[in-house]
Amino acid sequence: RMPGTEDEDEVAEQQVADDTKKKKKRNKKKKPKDGAEGEDRADIEGEVAVAGDTAANEVAAGDAAADGNANDIEVNDGIEGDNAGPSSASKKKKKKKKTGGGGGGGAEAALEEDGELPDAAGPATEKGTEAGADEDEGEEDGTQGAAKKKKKKKKAGGTATIFNLPLQDNSVFRKVGDWKAVEGSRQSPDATVPVAEQFPEADFPCGEEQEYVNNNAFRTTSAEKRELERLHSYDYEKIRRAAECHRQVRKYVQSYCRPGLKMTDFCQRLEKKTHELIAANGLECGWGFPTGCSLNWVAAHYTPNYGDNTILQEDDVCKLDFGVQVGGRIVDSAFTIAFNPKYDPLIQASQDGTNTGIKAAGIDARFSEIGEAIQEAIESYTIELNGKTYDVKPVRNLNGHSIGPYQIHGGKSVPITKNNESTTMEEGEFYAIETFASNGKGYVVEDLDCSHYMKIFDAPHVPLRVKSSKALLHAIEQNFGTLAFCRRWLDDIGQTRHLMALKNLVDNDLVQPYPPLCDARGSYVTQMEHTILMRPTCKEVVSRGDDY
Repeated sequence: RMPGTEDEDEVAEQQVADDTKKKKKRNKKKKPKDGAEGEDRADIEGEVAVAGDTAANEVAAGDAAADGNANDIEVNDGIEGDNAGPSSASKKKKKKKKTGGGGGGGAEAALEEDGELPDAAGPATEKGTEAGADEDEGEEDGTQGAAKKKKKKKKAGGTATIFNLPLQDNSVFRKVGDWKAVEGSRQSPDATVPVAEQFPEADFPCGEEQEYVNNNAFRTTSAEKRELERLHSYDYEKIRRAAECHRQVRKYVQSYCRPGLKMTDFCQRLEKKTHELIAANGLECGWGFPTGCSLNWVAAHYTPNYGDNTILQEDDVCKLDFGVQVGGRIVDSAFTIAFNPKYDPLIQASQDGTNTGIKAAGIDARFSEIGEAIQEAIESYTIELNGKTYDVKPVRNLNGHSIGPYQIHGGKSVPITKNNESTTMEEGEFYAIETFASNGKGYVVEDLDCSHYMKIFDAPHVPLRVKSSKALLHAIEQNFGTLAFCRRWLDDIGQTRHLMALKNLVDNDLVQPYPPLCDARGSYVTQMEHTILMRPTCKEVVSRGDDY
């Protein structure tokens, strides 16, 4: 032999031996047995775990932290991995399945269960397999996410239940119109769906629009005024939502208001329904002021206190005056409830007076001219009661008024009789046009127990010495702010012993009382009221409905 041949033979023999070992290893991988299975799989799992994505590690870490003893278990598994055989392999398998929720964990589990891992074992191949699994899982997750989003969208913007509302007959009342049948309404027949849910796009119904005349006729077609109107649309949405609630509440009230009803129950049912339909939320939206249900010669500002057992009678004349507010924008509207036809001329007088006032109202309209037109309309009526004929008169010391944010009496008064006032209406203002017709003196005075109160809008800070007064003032500010309230509502918020504290607040000029306003005893007073908005392009009677 040549000197180099021995070395070459040795190398050749070594290569043959290595090839044999590799073949054995491959056979073992294909048909694992007992201890070998445990060792091989432990090695392979170790490599896959190193190449695994970070999501699996994070989940495993989370599980370990939650477990408390997970670190000890992992250490033990690691120590026993070389010696334990099948038991340690199965433990690791369970562990991987438990913690391998993300990324490559799913690929590992699939490879382990099949018992087939790539022969030309290289980290790159294993990583490639894992990456493929990651992509597949990512696609699945994406599909699931899209499905979830679709479900959410369906849930959020799902089709609302549609109702066909029948005509509501109001012939039991005098001079109150019937509510027309409505097809495809989102309001249920028993009025349980909040107004905001009926109009999810906030496209609340517009009130009755009346065009300006004379010098303001140009406003109807002015592009500049239309743009100005568009800029104030957010404010119009509030008042229209409140007005739609007012319409639906009074429709509900007209369905149950009958002689024999206790006035406290009457008011509480109305107030509860108002809160339900407006979806009351503190001072953001809710009641505008207490429910006025003044009877006969009482013209305004009466609501029953607890303990008042007054019952509505067949021959009563009831002025139902209640308000709804959204974002401080108050809808103030009222009508007369009567069951006896003998009161028709008196009811007609106040209706005609209010409609005349609305017609005369407008930007730059003088209050004196509006008052004169209202007075002329009301005084054109007479009424016969018990064989005696009476002239119908406007109640001269009661007026309509402007309405400000969270301020029911905004500072301007709209008279219902002729006077020399030169004040005018202005663009963008809100007004309550209300008229009162009486067969009595046509003049009211404060009388009876007071139930209406309101925190003075611009009241200064006054240091109060009485603890109960401080607590009551705080409760008033939290629940009502500068909106009007009644004694019943104070009882309802837990201020049951409030009479002396309330008197103290009145004495300190922080709260203003509004006692019932009464004409001559034995006379009758009727009322009608609408809220109007002086829009740049037209005037809108926001509270107009089928009934009045």
